[in-house]
Amino acid sequence: MAENNASTSSLARWWRQVLFVPLLHSKWLTADARARLTKRVESAEQGHRGEVFLIVENHLPIEEAYHTNCRERAIDLFSEYRVWDTEENTGVLVYVNICEHQLEIVADRGISAHVSPTVWRAMCEKAISGIANKKTEESVAELLDEVGQVLRQYYQLEDNPSGNELSNTVVFLK
Repeated sequence: MAENNASTSSLARWWRQVLFVPLLHSKWLTADARARLTKRVESAEQGHRGEVFLIVENHLPIEEAYHTNCRERAIDLFSEYRVWDTEENTGVLVYVNICEHQLEIVADRGISAHVSPTVWRAMCEKAISGIANKKTEESVAELLDEVGQVLRQYYQLEDNPSGNELSNTVVFLK
């Protein structure tokens, strides 16, 4: 989650996407792991009005990789999956790009008014460190818990609503 959203063209980034072999790098994302992460999303949404949405992508689309970085891709997916379309503008997208070893958080304006980008960045860096240590699922799960804690801090509810505006199921883009 960089402050500067301007992307620079990158031939190296494009080549990483072209040469990426999903079978070698996304073995951790089994059906069981997806189910556990879906449960973590559900848990992260308890006790507040926020909505958490998780997308895991093997690599950037080849046709976009030269001109698009992970932050821009996350913003595009935030829009495509309508994470912004919650009643109180409290949607938060957690985007994981396996090839780039990048993680981005995109928060809707209702959340951004309360939470500094440096908070999101620190959370991303902690998770990226865990991913680098081959603890991908655990790191993403802990990040989801932290996102839930931040949302509870600003959107706490005494009674937990049963409403759910976005799916809790992990989206996996191959």
